[in-house]
Amino acid sequence: MPFFDMSKNRRQGERKAVNLRGLIVAQGLELRCVIVDLSDGGMKVRLDRGVALPDRLIIVDIAAGQAHEAQAAWAKGQEAGLKTSGRPVPLGGLAPARFVAARDAWLRVKSR
Repeated sequence: MPFFDMSKNRRQGERKAVNLRGLIVAQGLELRCVIVDLSDGGMKVRLDRGVALPDRLIIVDIAAGQAHEAQAAWAKGQEAGLKTSGRPVPLGGLAPARFVAARDAWLRVKSR
């Protein structure tokens, strides 16, 4: 019996291991994280501490300057799975109103 049973993997696409600085933004929340893997429909993030994430949030890839709307899918300890929707939104110029808080947070942390 293999150590990891792929039949239990509910992910639609293939996962790609990454190590990207991220930022989770929601109403009253700005939380740094590390994006540890990506797939076509989402990502896994590692947080500094176990925190209950809101159902809907925006996840920012700090280096790329892009944000995704996302939904918290699962959480276990300091890791969480996020289901992303839509295309990434660039934060370098004008951003749709729902991404303004994410753009402002990105501008504060991108040079640190």
